[in-house]
Amino acid sequence: MEVIHSWSCPRSLSTALMYSFAQRDDIEVLDEPLNASFLKATGADRPYRDEIFASMEIDGHKVVKDIIYGPGKKKYRFCKNLAKHRILGLPSELMSKGKHFILIRNPVHILPSFDKVIPLSFLDVGLADLVSIYSDLCQMGTPPPVIDADDLQRNPEVSLLRCIFCVSSIYFQATLRGLCHDLDIPWEAGPIPEDGVWASWWYKTVHESTGFSSPRKYPRTFNMRHYDLLEHCLPLYNTLRRHVKGKSSLLASPLAPPSLPVPENAKLFAWVGDEILPREMAKVSVFDSVVQGGDSVWEGLRIYKGKVFKLEEHLDRLFDSAKALAFNNVPTREEVKAAIFKTLITNGMFDNTHIRLSLTRGKKVTSGMSPAFNRYGCTLIVLAEWKPPVYDNDNGIVLVTATTRRNSPTNLDSKIHHNNLLNNILAKVESNNANVDDAIMLDKDGFVSETNATNLFMVKNGVVLTPHVDYCLPGITRATVMELVVKENFILEERNISLSEFHTSDEVWTTGTMGELSPVVKIDGRVIGEGEVGPVTRKLQSAYKKLTDDSGVPIPTYQKL
Repeated sequence: MEVIHSWSCPRSLSTALMYSFAQRDDIEVLDEPLNASFLKATGADRPYRDEIFASMEIDGHKVVKDIIYGPGKKKYRFCKNLAKHRILGLPSELMSKGKHFILIRNPVHILPSFDKVIPLSFLDVGLADLVSIYSDLCQMGTPPPVIDADDLQRNPEVSLLRCIFCVSSIYFQATLRGLCHDLDIPWEAGPIPEDGVWASWWYKTVHESTGFSSPRKYPRTFNMRHYDLLEHCLPLYNTLRRHVKGKSSLLASPLAPPSLPVPENAKLFAWVGDEILPREMAKVSVFDSVVQGGDSVWEGLRIYKGKVFKLEEHLDRLFDSAKALAFNNVPTREEVKAAIFKTLITNGMFDNTHIRLSLTRGKKVTSGMSPAFNRYGCTLIVLAEWKPPVYDNDNGIVLVTATTRRNSPTNLDSKIHHNNLLNNILAKVESNNANVDDAIMLDKDGFVSETNATNLFMVKNGVVLTPHVDYCLPGITRATVMELVVKENFILEERNISLSEFHTSDEVWTTGTMGELSPVVKIDGRVIGEGEVGPVTRKLQSAYKKLTDDSGVPIPTYQKL
């Protein structure tokens, strides 16, 4: 006989699943076989406590050995378990034997119906126990499938079918296939012989049903008396919810997670507010200004060989932008630096790393445009990723001219490095549609301003030219390259430049923190120069690399922090 365990919190449709399995001739079911040993060990009060002790085995060791894993006559034994019933001291074979899956449900739906029988508490919900069970099974090398009760209610067979694709054991896959069929067999209304003695207290809805009911169209009104408890429970639920596999259709295998440009970034830490968090937990409030209106400033920083390149210059611009937008309660320069260094050290990122440094106006007390609603102080975000330069700097990139014009300084000053980037994104959409690397953006008079993400330079007859920064961001990499141009004894001009001048130039390159110096070999179908990286570009790339190797703010060691 094969033993299958479901582990869940109360009110998670586990009883309906048990009733469904009970209709099968090849499955016997056990209803919370460890309940009596749990009550005996914990002293928990229940109105049916005496009935449980009179009708069930109290010794947990005997339950595991003689009842859960005892002999049986059917192919499968399904054990419906509450996570909190796995108390300390039970035999290890409870978890090492059998097959296990986790059944979860959003506590928003659990809590409203829970306290009709017993007072509601964090311990009785059992989400901490459920996470512990999941973690223990993972450490044993048998990560269990996780099923969401809402999915189970919509389509029980498909929910279990999805689990097949979530387990590595061929043996367990075969078991799940055996369980998946005929889950829609109706049952007669009323109790079943396998019910625990607590059924009359808890199973009213199941007793009135004849099968899995359709999900509620609208939820119950939440009792705000349980709001604090909900806040305690949700992080644990979300920890497990991450492991519920999605699907592309009812019968398809789960959608694979999207591939990351750098797979190592699947597991990283980011700084949000005043703490460092794992990737999947690194989130801001829906009341944050960056969500409410892109009300945030940002910087891109790059890490070379244990140093943050141009850190002070980037921080100067960050604080200038925050001041221009009248941010209040801004963290200090040293606090921002500390967050950057702690994030890098925690991730072990000392080279080939890019940081997206954001400072939002902060969380609001209510939604709305007014900064008067921002009373919590700014939100600092440090997102560090393993990331090589984003463009092909050896062979060059291709640009197209966007129809979207760059914002005029009469509307929004480009010197403010803000997060409201729709102007740039619309141009990037055009470059994506044209299947090229980026898009050139013109100003209102038709002169070249920049690309959607970088500053622009061109060479004509040995003279290096770059557009004025009336419309474009005065990039820090741009300023660095301008210094290198002069240092390498090239003539530099900063002026209005027409699109046709770029079309007919000898060389073109872009500059930006993420891309460094990226040669452009084609614009709007016109080949630039000889269609390859030019000599001026090569010389400046070499000078820039030497600068990144030799300069920057060192990242302190962990011990020094």
